[in-house]
Amino acid sequence: MSRRCELTGKAVQTGNLVSHSNRKTRTRFLPNLCNVTLISDTLQRPVRLRVAAATLRSVEHRGGLDAFLAKARDEELSQNARTIKREIAKKQAAAK
Repeated sequence: MSRRCELTGKAVQTGNLVSHSNRKTRTRFLPNLCNVTLISDTLQRPVRLRVAAATLRSVEHRGGLDAFLAKARDEELSQNARTIKREIAKKQAAAK
């Protein structure tokens, strides 16, 4: 399982740990990933995703999972999230 957020694409970053004597040691900075269950209002069912903690705040700020996926670009989303986005769009189009 890759260390990548399924909704925002946030992934591992690399950099240096710099000591007081200015020695540099390569390190990896891992995203704070959480396994969460988000409720889709349109699909009326829970969806399990592996997302970063910062993404949870973004999802709530945009008004829930459906609104977040509607605004999200497909390149950032995982294959699972793209499938959910298509299901939501299809159900919303059928409801109109």
